[in-house]
Amino acid sequence: MVRTPLTPAERERGRRLGVLLRTARGGRSMAEVAAAAGISAETLRKIETGRAPTPAFFTVVALAAALGLSLDEVAGACAPAEEPAGAAGAAA
Repeated sequence: MVRTPLTPAERERGRRLGVLLRTARGGRSMAEVAAAAGISAETLRKIETGRAPTPAFFTVVALAAALGLSLDEVAGACAPAEEPAGAAGAAA
């Protein structure tokens, strides 16, 4: 099975997820957070650095729980930036 390449938007969403997780981890070690989430430290490292920009849903859920984040917080942090009001139809 061939996986289609990720779009720039998907890569950016993965970058934002990594920043959120790194920030929420604070002074805790990668090993500590990874163990609490039931994943390897290497998997967490890949997600935080953007090398794994599309982690499995249940991996994200486990990390959110381990870091005390709600899924709403995660989704909000990973959502694309919105265009300024009126920018989409300004050229019409």
